[in-house]
Amino acid sequence: MKNRGILTLLGFLLFIIGFTAICLMLMGIQFTFLAWMDAPGSLFGFVGRLVMIIGGFLLVAIDGVEFGAEE
Repeated sequence: MKNRGILTLLGFLLFIIGFTAICLMLMGIQFTFLAWMDAPGSLFGFVGRLVMIIGGFLLVAIDGVEFGAEE
């Protein structure tokens, strides 16, 4: 229960960084700390950034769910 804020923050950071990285990738710019993703190929880098976006969204969505809470 105490990790709710940390997981939500981590999810938002993953989503924002992934979305910004894709927008920058479309303009031909990239974050230097994500340059390793493009080493195997640009498709691998694009899929990696999509995984960051989806993973961040899932962290935020799952963190908002109350498991075991019944009315």
